[in-house]
Amino acid sequence: MQFKDIEGQQDVKKRLAEIIDSGRVSHAQMVLGATADGALQLALAYLQYLCCENRHDGDSCGECPSCKKMASLMHPDLHFVFPNAATAKVDKNFWSGDFMPEFREFLLQRNARGTLDEWYAHLGIENKQGMIRESDAAHIVSDLALKSYEGGWKMMVVWMAEKMNPAAANKLLKTLEEPTPGTIIMMVCESDERLLPTIRSRVQTITVRGEGAKAKNETDAAFAELLVAWLRLLFKLKMKELSAQVDKMAALNREQQKQFLGYTLGVMRDCFLHGAAGLPVDIGSGDQKFDTMFPTMVTVNNVEMIEQALDEAIMAVERNANAKIALMQLSFSMSRALKKR
Repeated sequence: MQFKDIEGQQDVKKRLAEIIDSGRVSHAQMVLGATADGALQLALAYLQYLCCENRHDGDSCGECPSCKKMASLMHPDLHFVFPNAATAKVDKNFWSGDFMPEFREFLLQRNARGTLDEWYAHLGIENKQGMIRESDAAHIVSDLALKSYEGGWKMMVVWMAEKMNPAAANKLLKTLEEPTPGTIIMMVCESDERLLPTIRSRVQTITVRGEGAKAKNETDAAFAELLVAWLRLLFKLKMKELSAQVDKMAALNREQQKQFLGYTLGVMRDCFLHGAAGLPVDIGSGDQKFDTMFPTMVTVNNVEMIEQALDEAIMAVERNANAKIALMQLSFSMSRALKKR
């Protein structure tokens, strides 16, 4: 991947090239932004530029042996870790390396702009919770401890770094604090809020902006419609209608269910802050009366109950529980909490 192959992001490309040209290459870096906006492309172009034998005009040459290996994702010193889960072929003691052929194919087919949902579909795990596990972190540590095959940099790309579970993040900390000479860990992350603060503080961050924000707004609008329809039913608890609405929520794949519950948690917190501190909140129902009334339902008396119910539902989804049962239980818990305002 060359910088010239990436659409837009001129300022980011210039900054990345200047980091290498100045000789101030950090061993731990993060490109923060949507993969659809080129965040992973930028990370790969940066590493190709770092290894290029004939850099010129702020870009790699694209012709030297190193560039050709990087472009095909076959450079022996380039490693990847990414969210994964058990499949029909690999279901025990697995890590990212077990899915590397599929991941390489995925990146090349989509020019390193494929989304997380598209990756899950490519791997056939749409209804599972992909994550980066302690086993992945162990391989990061061991791979970077080995000697470079080609005598240059040893490079580890951690795609969707926010999907690291706590055990993986903690295992990686020591490597970030005391790196082996000649190594670089390049994280690509869409939401650094979910990274441990100790991880965020140890990486040099370059932010990418673009259409990812628009896509998030469109997703939030769809979630708002689903949320409002559900909230209205929690006050009356008409079981036939509630069951139909829960079916719609359960029809989302597991990653989308988790995103929806996280979105709902954010809305509930905004409602509480609206009442406690007068901060603005937009429920997004399109009904001014509802948008004005509902935030008053989340108070100091029930906000902890609401957060606990949503946290438990998120945990249930992560553990692959029956979605309809988990969401119906959440509905009953939310209904009780909202009536205790």
